[in-house]
Amino acid sequence: MRELLRSNDVVLVSYVVDLLGQEGLCAEVFDGHMSVLEGSIGAFPRRIMIDPDDELRARRLLNEAGLREHLADG
Repeated sequence: MRELLRSNDVVLVSYVVDLLGQEGLCAEVFDGHMSVLEGSIGAFPRRIMIDPDDELRARRLLNEAGLREHLADG
């Protein structure tokens, strides 16, 4: 798995996962349950992970959606 995006914005994370899913790409959210440890303050960013074979397609899709500034280095 490769990191595609990292954010504390749960709305952005949900949007990106849905956007990728609509294109048939399976994305996994890592660290989504960290709120139990952090007290639900959003201190730990969630990571969207993607299969390396789908990474280029996913990056292109997010670029086209205007989300380039949110992409992890890769």
